[in-house]
Amino acid sequence: MKQDYIAVADKSRIYPPGVAANGDGFDVCFISEAESCGLLLFKKGSRQPVARIPFPHEGRMGNVHFMTVKGEFEGLEYAFEEDGKEAADPFGRQFAGCGRWGHKERGTGGIHTVFPKKGADFDWEDDRLPAVPAQDCIIYKIHPRGFTKHASSGLSPEKRGTFEGVIEKISYLKELGITTLEMMPPVEFNEIILPEKSEIFGLPQGMRREEQEERPSHTEPVKLNYWGYCSGFYFAPKASYCSSGNPSAEFKRMVKALHHAGIELVIELYFDGSEAPGYVLDVVRFWAMEYHVDGVHLVGFAPLSLLAEDPYLKDLKLWGEGWKEGDSRRICEYNSGFMMDMRRFLKGDEGMLSALSYHIRHNPDHMGVINYMANVNGFTMMDMVSYNEKHNEDNGEDNQDGSDQNQSWNCGAEGPVRKKKVLSLRLRQLKNALLLLFLSQGTPLLLSGDEFGQTKQGNNNSYCQDNEISWLNWGLIRRNKDLFAFVKQVISFRKSHDLFHMAKEPRLMDYRGLGLPDLSYHGEKAWQPEFDRCSRQFGAFYCGDYSEDTEKTSFYTAYNMHWEPHEFALPNLPKGRAWQMVFNTAEDSVNGFWPEGKGPVLKDQKKVMIGARAVCVFMENPEVLPEKTVREKEGKKDAQ
Repeated sequence: MKQDYIAVADKSRIYPPGVAANGDGFDVCFISEAESCGLLLFKKGSRQPVARIPFPHEGRMGNVHFMTVKGEFEGLEYAFEEDGKEAADPFGRQFAGCGRWGHKERGTGGIHTVFPKKGADFDWEDDRLPAVPAQDCIIYKIHPRGFTKHASSGLSPEKRGTFEGVIEKISYLKELGITTLEMMPPVEFNEIILPEKSEIFGLPQGMRREEQEERPSHTEPVKLNYWGYCSGFYFAPKASYCSSGNPSAEFKRMVKALHHAGIELVIELYFDGSEAPGYVLDVVRFWAMEYHVDGVHLVGFAPLSLLAEDPYLKDLKLWGEGWKEGDSRRICEYNSGFMMDMRRFLKGDEGMLSALSYHIRHNPDHMGVINYMANVNGFTMMDMVSYNEKHNEDNGEDNQDGSDQNQSWNCGAEGPVRKKKVLSLRLRQLKNALLLLFLSQGTPLLLSGDEFGQTKQGNNNSYCQDNEISWLNWGLIRRNKDLFAFVKQVISFRKSHDLFHMAKEPRLMDYRGLGLPDLSYHGEKAWQPEFDRCSRQFGAFYCGDYSEDTEKTSFYTAYNMHWEPHEFALPNLPKGRAWQMVFNTAEDSVNGFWPEGKGPVLKDQKKVMIGARAVCVFMENPEVLPEKTVREKEGKKDAQ
């Protein structure tokens, strides 16, 4: 029996783009230059429309077509029509047939949208954004599927690789010390890469039927787009990342649970530059308002200035590359230069001390910087110390894809080895890299799995690897327990001492009249930094009087990336205070660190030998004095 639908247009109100519930019907709004536009209705799973509802003549303003439709919509899906051609809804909230990841029928046939459910409001209760200042953030970057897809995640099969799986790992994130979770694109996109075109799903105007029919027939996809850096349907959480069948509600539960634990969520959104600036603005506003995300990492091409100036987004973290200016550290520059420079210093390249001195202090007030030693596009940290060359053969492109500039060093052997000497050096280099990252003033980002030695087997461009190359192997926590323990200690140390994440960028001067600068640079001789091209030794002294902590503890870090030990002269401390070891990456017997306040006090407070390829951190301890100093004091007391 044919169903009758009533369509009316009210020019006195603004219709939101897309389809929204309104009483016993729906408000419908579609943006198109076409003269003839309408709403197509389909039975679930069918490709033939059961009804076409044209937009009324009076339901148009410019290129915006709008109407309110009343009738029976149970069991139906929809798409738009423009001049006789089918088009998907770029503002759709959920799409049909997207629940199975990698299903071979994706991208063939029409893309139909699920009608929003009426009265399906989510109870956010007292949800509040944690609002962690940029300098206090510890970022952890995950792929929503790969984070928990591996059987070693310990989750039930239906929760692996889903937003629900992330909820199950919140306690782990808390244990690690994470404040901010960054998630690779969680929006609906087509993971099937067809032979002639990769970005076939979810262009802002939708894919039209004749475009799909022109494509060559195929039985199997060539590849899977695992990362999701492509155009997508930006208003819909990805259904195949959902365990419950309701991706919107599951994503909201995840955000709510993260916030309850004090953890922020920043999502990546990729734009290819074809989108109208207003559309991008609508997308970012939507995720901030509808899903309570704490920030957006803008990848690709986006109107950065427009987003930064938008009054609705003034409390939202906005990350990206290419900012011309910012108003505060909520605007953050993704700092790939940090990774490249610090990796070069780590492996002992010449002429890197100027870059090192810049990166450890760089964190301007008007714009934050996000530092990392590894990210999605490139080697993991373990591969950074295990491979000299990329090994992308599994991608099927003859190892021609991916960057050749990795600034990596395999420590003496390529790939997996059993030689204890090589393994020991790799572990030391990883510890050095972690201290370079977490002792620098910018906001540190840790790529998921780097805390326990995740490897991609030398693949530095795993965009199409939906398998154990990309999935986190949680069993590595046990295998690399020393590395995992070191990471937790470094994060805890950074969070405990504000001199390593100051509210103001260090000025390298005594601006408070305390007799010492906030941060000072040193070489093998105290107060005499050496920036010679052949030098690989550097010291940094953090004056405790500039700390906001009550204890006002000073710190000294010594970096030696030479393959030989070097002696460093130490800055003098006030009387009654002594330098005590906190970290020494060359000290394998204690895994490179001591519990704070439990490390050895230096017998010689004037100088110290720093091992080859090692980083040491010393803290001022006013209570524990070297044995020699104690004897001297006791001797003076006896003489009196």
